[in-house]
Amino acid sequence: MKNNSYDISIKKHRQAKGKLKVVSAVPLKTKADLSWVYTPGVAGVSLAIAKDKEQVYDLTIKSHTVGIITDGSAVLGLGNIGPEAALPVMEGKAVLFKEMAGLDAWPICLKT
Repeated sequence: MKNNSYDISIKKHRQAKGKLKVVSAVPLKTKADLSWVYTPGVAGVSLAIAKDKEQVYDLTIKSHTVGIITDGSAVLGLGNIGPEAALPVMEGKAVLFKEMAGLDAWPICLKT
């Protein structure tokens, strides 16, 4: 028997190219924006963190991010499906982290 929810899920994943995207938290419209977002201004942020490691929580995404790491060897009830096939599940977990806990999560599927 064919599972219609599988078909719908595949269609939606294909349309969206997955479930996640990176969106900048700051504008990047001018040369001045680029100078504080990247170079030379970001060097000041890096030096501040080098001087006081705790600043990393106030000056970067570290306070609200987690990594979801797998090699795909034990995925849900699917078993050893490999890192490629595990990625949609890890993306789903990342969506749950964002929507339920306000955390930005990065799925990392390693071929080990």
